[in-house]
Amino acid sequence: MEQVRAAITTVGHFLPEDRLTNADLETLVDTSDEWIRTRTGIRERRILKDPAKATSYMATKAAEEVLRKRGISGEEIDLVIVATVTPDMFFPATACIVAANIGAVNAWGYDLSAACSGFLFALSTGARFIESGKHKKVLVIGADKMSSIVDYTDRTTCILFGDGAGAVLLEADSDGYGVIDSIERTDGSQWAALCMLGGGSLNPSSALTIEKKWHFLHQEGPPVFKAAVKGMADVAAEIMEKNNLTGDDIRYLVPHQANLRIIDATARRMGVTMDKVMLNIERYGNTTAATIPLCLADWEKDLNKGDNLVLAAFGGGFTWGAIYVKWAYDGEGV
Repeated sequence: MEQVRAAITTVGHFLPEDRLTNADLETLVDTSDEWIRTRTGIRERRILKDPAKATSYMATKAAEEVLRKRGISGEEIDLVIVATVTPDMFFPATACIVAANIGAVNAWGYDLSAACSGFLFALSTGARFIESGKHKKVLVIGADKMSSIVDYTDRTTCILFGDGAGAVLLEADSDGYGVIDSIERTDGSQWAALCMLGGGSLNPSSALTIEKKWHFLHQEGPPVFKAAVKGMADVAAEIMEKNNLTGDDIRYLVPHQANLRIIDATARRMGVTMDKVMLNIERYGNTTAATIPLCLADWEKDLNKGDNLVLAAFGGGFTWGAIYVKWAYDGEGV
């Protein structure tokens, strides 16, 4: 019996037009372009400034590009998974709104919250629905409006994050292409190092939570950096060893775009040179769940059928993981 895998058959993306440069941040907090670039690799990030537009808007735009490129309607989609930590609201799920926006009247959907590992976890989850035969077309979206939860008086976090969305369509493949293997990890013991304290059932919105700025992202840099370097590098190397891959076998490492130093450490651990690493952190910053699909969208034209990709991410939770993908088509769409 032939093995069915979940292949990525189309990618789409959306980026807001407005740019927040390092020079702009110099007017907001005590920082400099040189300081930001040398420590993170970021020069600018995109910001969705319209207060009437939220994560669902960007996710919808990315999904619409997927449908257009694949030449299908929303009615053909079976499932919509949106990875995000900035949903439009607690409920309904952003995926429900996106499904309605694209006319996915035959689909069900839900949001997945795993911070910067969100897209990776959603891709792994979506693949199971294809592999089982339950669904034929699964739309996996990573989207975050990080500007909505960033404190622009906190120079340690406001320099890092941007807004954006990326999406992929998963379909069945029996020729050996698609999601080959995945590893997922969590460690909740260090949750307080990267979190947003306010707004949930523990600390419902109140004058006190607003006063304490608990509705903004909180990050403790040193422990997060240390865990991210080890987590991403180790899991990427683990999935390569598990599948008997060497650096020569890899066409691209597709890393979460959090920090250039973390990405460099991951590549070195894998034995992959930097010319085999997808990088767009310089232009977009950390768009959380959107970074990996945005990389796939940027590099789509350069990918060929059969290319081996390793996707790796680390995020709040702590969450981290890696996915081994054998690319299913040449260039822009099938």
